[in-house]
This record gives sequence, structure tokens and C-alpha cells, in this order.
Amino acid sequence: MKQLRLVRVAEFDDATLGVFCVDGKPMFVTLEEKWRDNAKGNSCIPKGMYQVSKHKSPSKGDCFKVHNVSGRDNILIHSGNLTKDTEGCILLGMQYGTIEGQMAILQSRLAMSLFAVQMFNDTQAKLEVV
Repeated sequence: MKQLRLVRVAEFDDATLGVFCVDGKPMFVTLEEKWRDNAKGNSCIPKGMYQVSKHKSPSKGDCFKVHNVSGRDNILIHSGNLTKDTEGCILLGMQYGTIEGQMAILQSRLAMSLFAVQMFNDTQAKLEVV
């Protein structure tokens, strides 16, 4: 089973940035909503341990679902660039940047493709958010 770790490194007015590790290796950057007391669709998830599984979303396509988030459901790891794309989920990218003057992550589809390759033989993983 893969061991995933999301290390949050900075929080801005509307975004939380992090580094996403797979089996101890930093591989991707993340973009989440700012912490807003775990508000559904408007906050990053609480720090803690979670299960992750492959998921097919009607709106996001192939992605990964984060299970057992207290008070929340349908938390996904998916592609996107801006906080407006998060809906309380975790976005993966290859690097940080700006789009239209907003904090963003870039090459998100590439990051999701590479993450899917990393997860190819694993249907589930453990995620630690710190």
C-alpha cells in the first residue's frame, strides 16, 4: 500500500499550498482552500490520517477519493489550477505559479497522470496530512 503525505507549507488569504509525497519522496505541489473550520466545499480538510482510493467522478473523471474526513464527504484529489477549482478538495500540480494574478498550480493534468502511474498497482493508499 502506498504511503502518501501532504505537507502544508504556506497559507495565503484564499489558498493553502503544500508538497505531496509518495512513499517518502516529494513529487507534486498542492493547492487547497484556506482553513475555514472544515466548512464543506470551502475549507481544506483537517490534519490527520485518511484512506485514499481510485475513484471515477461524474464531474472530475478519473481521480482519487479521500475517505473518512470528519463532517465531510466527496473529498477528491483531482486536477485544477485555482482555488475556485478545489470545492474543498486537493489539487495536484507540478509547480506553483499565477494565473490571472491569482496563486495557482501549473501542469495539473500532468501531475494527475503521473500520480495515477504511481498508484497503478494500488487501489488504496494511506494519506497523512500535516
